[in-house]
Amino acid sequence: MRRLVCHLTAALFALVVCGQATADVRLPALFTDHMVLQQGQVNRVWGWAEPGEPVTVSIEKQEHKATADDKGRWSVKLQSLSAGGPHVLAVKGKNEIKVQDVLVGEVWICSGQSNMGFALAQATDGDLESATAKFPNIRLISVPQVGTQEPQDDFKGKWAVCSPKEAAGFSAVGYLFGRQLHLTLDVPIGLIDNAWGGSACEAWIRRDLLAADEKYKPLLDRWDETAKNFDASKAAADYEKQLAVWREASAKARSEGQPAPVRPRPPQNPLLGNHRPANIYCGVLKPTIGYGIRGVVWYQGESNAGRAYQYRDLFPLMIQNWRDEWQQGDFPFYWVQLADFKAEQPEPAESDWAELREAQTLAQKLPNTGQAVIIDAGEGKDIHPKNKQTVANRLARLALARDYGRTDLASRSPEYKSMAAEGSKIVVTLDYVGSGLETFDTAQPRGFAIAGEDKRFVWAKAELVGTNKVAVWSDAVAKPIAVRYAWADNPVCNVYSKEGLPVTPFRTDDWAGVTAGVVK
Repeated sequence: MRRLVCHLTAALFALVVCGQATADVRLPALFTDHMVLQQGQVNRVWGWAEPGEPVTVSIEKQEHKATADDKGRWSVKLQSLSAGGPHVLAVKGKNEIKVQDVLVGEVWICSGQSNMGFALAQATDGDLESATAKFPNIRLISVPQVGTQEPQDDFKGKWAVCSPKEAAGFSAVGYLFGRQLHLTLDVPIGLIDNAWGGSACEAWIRRDLLAADEKYKPLLDRWDETAKNFDASKAAADYEKQLAVWREASAKARSEGQPAPVRPRPPQNPLLGNHRPANIYCGVLKPTIGYGIRGVVWYQGESNAGRAYQYRDLFPLMIQNWRDEWQQGDFPFYWVQLADFKAEQPEPAESDWAELREAQTLAQKLPNTGQAVIIDAGEGKDIHPKNKQTVANRLARLALARDYGRTDLASRSPEYKSMAAEGSKIVVTLDYVGSGLETFDTAQPRGFAIAGEDKRFVWAKAELVGTNKVAVWSDAVAKPIAVRYAWADNPVCNVYSKEGLPVTPFRTDDWAGVTAGVVK
């Protein structure tokens, strides 16, 4: 029901916008008091006015002119500004808007599903973190959840100055990431939170890009069938009938002194939801495209774990889609690999979560990307681990080392590089190990499995060799041909770089996994 309300609200909002476009000059929600402009680059400013109306935009000593087109749209490009402020952004047509308290600094989009949307107040020590969130040069804005196939031009929202109250309800990962940047760089930080819990990757991508590739046809066909057959009126009527039955049963239970039955849940319209291809792209992302940013931090994948092989192509497609439309080149895009979750298994087994982590690792082939490995920061019983500080710190390491010149900071987790069979052992070589490898908690490396030609994995013994190698073996496998590490939903593993970054889960084989061929 909430999504339906959001959708109707967006539609009414769009009608109001259209009405205003023939009158006053108007700016989108991204250009409100307390906003942050990205330093060191050209920044686009846009809005609406009466068709043909001249518009002047000024900030500091800059002045730029534009004329609204036949649809009432106009835009200008501000010249590069240095970090600082506050400034006033003035936009003048037949009326004048003055956007107050504009800062210039670093702007990041915080995106993904519920683990990115997870509020600071709910995180570990959320009460303490919220209480100290007194950073007037950090600015926050959230984009409402609107699922639609119609591209939106704007959203209902505004920038806010970071305070204990504002931070408490904001993305924990986003805030903690931004705070680390702010404290390290000593510049203003702008954070745009557009995360949507439970969202699927395909919902963040333009539909025509998916339609252009045959591999996504089954997925799109399934949704087209849903759109054809779903009857919102019937669903609402059925719900009213269920409510009537529930009310009668509740009254009877009360009269007999018995607990009332569970109230039926309102129907969810899948066509307005967070899984339908392009829904979030159109309703959430589109209104922000073109705003000057440094980059994106992303935490998503849980909803696509059942189609992990497909994610190998889907996720890079999404990143490229965003970069192409933003027209800021290959801006930084850093994501969080899935945490450990679900029950620990007594024996080595296949895992769709492990395959999704592998797909995420493979996406690093795209330029200017990076992955925060948190295989040590999850909770087996909770898909929403509360330790968001570790997550944010590992994302911040990537940004600081790669985008802000702090190459003294360790940022990339060790990754599998190669293997060599040496008799009954396999020696695995890792890359990005920093000053070397070490184990946590126990001296013996844990989390390794080994297999022979029968492809049956068993737990293995392991030993660290030199700075970047691990020897793996098992008395049960005389001629091993493959090794896996941390290959499970919730692996028990303990190998790190000496700088404290966990080894990235890996496998040396390419045998077909449980999600191979799953496409919808």
